[in-house]
Amino acid sequence: MSNWSKIMECVPNFSEGRDHAKIEQIVEPFRGKQNVKLLDYSNDEDHNRLVVTVVGEPQALKDAVLEAIGVAVRLIDLTKHQGQHPRMGAVDVVPFIPIKGCTMEEAIEISKETGKEVADRYGVPVFLYEKSATAPHRENLASIRKGEFEGMAEKIKLPEWKPDFGPAERHPTAGTVAIGARMPLVAYNVNLGTNNLDIATAIAKKIRFIGGGLRYCKAMGVELHDRGIVQVSINMTDYTKTALYRAFELVKVEARRYGVPVVGSEIIGLVPMEALIDTASYYLGLENFSMNQVLETRIME
Repeated sequence: MSNWSKIMECVPNFSEGRDHAKIEQIVEPFRGKQNVKLLDYSNDEDHNRLVVTVVGEPQALKDAVLEAIGVAVRLIDLTKHQGQHPRMGAVDVVPFIPIKGCTMEEAIEISKETGKEVADRYGVPVFLYEKSATAPHRENLASIRKGEFEGMAEKIKLPEWKPDFGPAERHPTAGTVAIGARMPLVAYNVNLGTNNLDIATAIAKKIRFIGGGLRYCKAMGVELHDRGIVQVSINMTDYTKTALYRAFELVKVEARRYGVPVVGSEIIGLVPMEALIDTASYYLGLENFSMNQVLETRIME
């Protein structure tokens, strides 16, 4: 990997978190490929969702992603899918992220090439989102996904929601997909010591940017049935400008009004070291600490 001239990341989200045989089939196209490395994949049964983190040289990465999308379209039937996480497609969202030796413009171009191929090969309508969006109202994934798979049957026929690629008709079993380019995102969830979903939802509304909260924060309430608790599920869309510790502390502040404790938190997938160092520096009260003082960082130089 260190010999690659360009490194791009992709974090496709698939709407399957329970059937392990299907999960392995979806992940298989990322294994054993030249110039592609599978870094991580995790599934959540409550969310009924699979998140894959893969890096590679741009064209090789694109080819592997397209292959995995084909498997997911074949295996996942959204008419039979239920889960806590909003979804509009068998492959729900496919973000490309520039990491090293490549630009955001290149990530945008790869996302557009991928979108066209997905529509041409699999007949799945594609919306370009985030930095790849073709109109301001399409930048936010939540806006595109509103109504989810069920509501998309009618929504996609509206002129303002005509897909960027593919037919203006929802795929009968695979739905639609959002593909785009973005900054590195940290999926960060905070667990609450209650089973009251209304409390988690109310806290999520307070901390997210659209509700007057943190600028680079998206959030929603989720039930964790197996554990009998609820969770504030958070996406930090730019950890360099809004730190993880701020989200954690704000959840604690809002939870206090309901007399509810925070019982833990989790990171889904991979996280940049800088995001954790920033948070550790805050809680330890470190002064003038930098990434250059991290042993692993110096070893990798």
